Amino acid sequence: MKSQKIFPGIILLGFGLYFFLQQNHIEMFKDYYTWPTLLILVGIGFLGQGYGGKDYEAILPGVILVGFGLHFHIAGKLSIWPDHIGVFILIISLGFLLRFQKTRNGLFHGILFLIISIILLFYNEVFKWMGLLDTKFASILNFWPFLLIAIGLYLLFFKRK
Repeated sequence: MKSQKIFPGIILLGFGLYFFLQQNHIEMFKDYYTWPTLLILVGIGFLGQGYGGKDYEAILPGVILVGFGLHFHIAGKLSIWPDHIGVFILIISLGFLLRFQKTRNGLFHGILFLIISIILLFYNEVFKWMGLLDTKFASILNFWPFLLIAIGLYLLFFKRK
């Protein structure tokens, strides 16, 4: 049976602790009194509901919110952390893959987003490794987003037999 009190319990506990620390000006945590911290708290609530309450559909939004919140905290502090759209897609991919572990649903989405994130994060390296940047084929690669659009339209409007 799914327990519906885990999510609000974690949210109230997290927000209460957040506002208590902020109100009392605890210097140790002053860099974390920001909106990404609130994203992380809500994401932890979803993850608690997903894993603790056996509401496995809550895993995806939990991973996305925690991941985005962590990204916004880390991107400003670590110069080696990529501040790139591929990171967001990678986080979404991780959410689908973790949800798949429990529901056996969403593997295709997780792998698709993982492939897209790898291509985005390592675009030059991937195509250099494949030997495609030094040929006339390189100019055709500028149109790969249209391939994604075409596949998406096909999936939306044409029924599989």
